[in-house]
Amino acid sequence: MPYCEVDRYQNGEKWDGVRLFYRRYGRGAVKVLLVIGLAGTHDSWGPQIKGLTGSLEPADDEAEAERTDEESGDAASPAAAEGEDDGGEGDGIEVCCFDNRGVGRSSIPPHKSYYSTAIMARDALALMDHLGWKKAHVFGHSMGAMISCKLAAMAPQRVCSLALLNVTGGGFQCFPKVDGQMLSLAFRFLRAKTPEERALVDLETHYTEEYLNEKVGSCTRRTILYQEYVKGISSTGMQSNCGFEGQVNACWTHKMTSKELDTIRSAGFLVSVIHGRSDIIAQLCHARRLAERLIPVARMVELHGAHLVSHERPEEVNNALMELIKATKSMMKPEEWSSQPENSSETGALISARPVSVTIQTDDGGNAAVAVYNLLAKLQLSFLYVIGVILMGFEHMRNIVKVMKPVRVAAIES
Repeated sequence: MPYCEVDRYQNGEKWDGVRLFYRRYGRGAVKVLLVIGLAGTHDSWGPQIKGLTGSLEPADDEAEAERTDEESGDAASPAAAEGEDDGGEGDGIEVCCFDNRGVGRSSIPPHKSYYSTAIMARDALALMDHLGWKKAHVFGHSMGAMISCKLAAMAPQRVCSLALLNVTGGGFQCFPKVDGQMLSLAFRFLRAKTPEERALVDLETHYTEEYLNEKVGSCTRRTILYQEYVKGISSTGMQSNCGFEGQVNACWTHKMTSKELDTIRSAGFLVSVIHGRSDIIAQLCHARRLAERLIPVARMVELHGAHLVSHERPEEVNNALMELIKATKSMMKPEEWSSQPENSSETGALISARPVSVTIQTDDGGNAAVAVYNLLAKLQLSFLYVIGVILMGFEHMRNIVKVMKPVRVAAIES
């Protein structure tokens, strides 16, 4: 199995390294690194792997053999080492996706301090070094998009282009919109102990109801996806509490400073921010705000879909990613990339360089109303946090009661 060893230093002292499990697909001069999100594994990129390379057949064995030959002295051509077209790979695309630390077949560090988007960005860079990739198109989803942002700010010279799918700015922006549906999902998520229970919750958070209720033959898409989710979760196992808490910590502590965003904006590569309008996990307004801060290099692409818009609308997402790769190859100027006219296609895609924003001009009374609205929004976040604490406390007390519950012993007749 292909693994990448990552050495780490914590508080100045070296500790046991992390092993990252990865897969490679396709062959070509164009390199694409796919970074998955919270609790996701590498195979969550299936629709994009298929769309970019034309195949879901891993190319790890062949690539590993070539890398071994290079290390043993049969060096590849300089062009291949640079990630450029050496005449053999042609214009194809090679994709690498991996399990982040804390999930899947990768290592699970024991403490949440070993998890942050900066640490995980360094993991991704170490994987690129392991593969011999000097540069790559970096595409991330959700938490993976946060990691990709950090990577781009830390090593802009390693990035050909940047695609951010269903992204937020981390911290409080990770809180979903509070409503009855979300409270129900949060409660069921905390109680989910089996792949079947987890699959039911995941479906409702990842897709729109419209998509789940679509008929596919004699059954609904919900039924088909449910079976696939249960199989997938069962094969990799439920994510450990340690891994989940660590990745949540990475999201919660994530923040892109103005300096980091300036670095991305001035690095010279193009950015595409792709988002589903019905995403209840990563709210659209946060993605719009990030895209706006990355103008003129960023283009905003809004699609009809939810958090897993990459699965719900794979053709549109893949087209957006291919446009980004082609624009990079043709050395399109940022102004040209971001000045594409807004258009609404038959699929419901809205492409815009300047995200839709609302400016409210009011008198003092109106300003007061806006202030009250912002206060209520913050209270929503606090309310969700309190509800989460209450639910976890309730579950903890239930477990204590189960342990302390007296056992009835039948009387023994003498």
